[in-house]
Amino acid sequence: MALSDDLRERVVKAVVEEGMSRNAAATRFGVSTPSAVRWVKRFETSGEMSPAPSGGDQRSKRIEAYRE
Repeated sequence: MALSDDLRERVVKAVVEEGMSRNAAATRFGVSTPSAVRWVKRFETSGEMSPAPSGGDQRSKRIEAYRE
């Protein structure tokens, strides 16, 4: 189940701006603690609050290495 960008933003702001712990923010907004940790880490490292891209081709680089 995908969660809304608004919820993600509220969790990140609670931790970053209000100084709330990741665990407390997760409990407050009803999300898992690991999700809150990932969201805050992504914001702190890249400044992004949106979800990271997912999916796509993961194998062709490995396969193409054996092409010849």
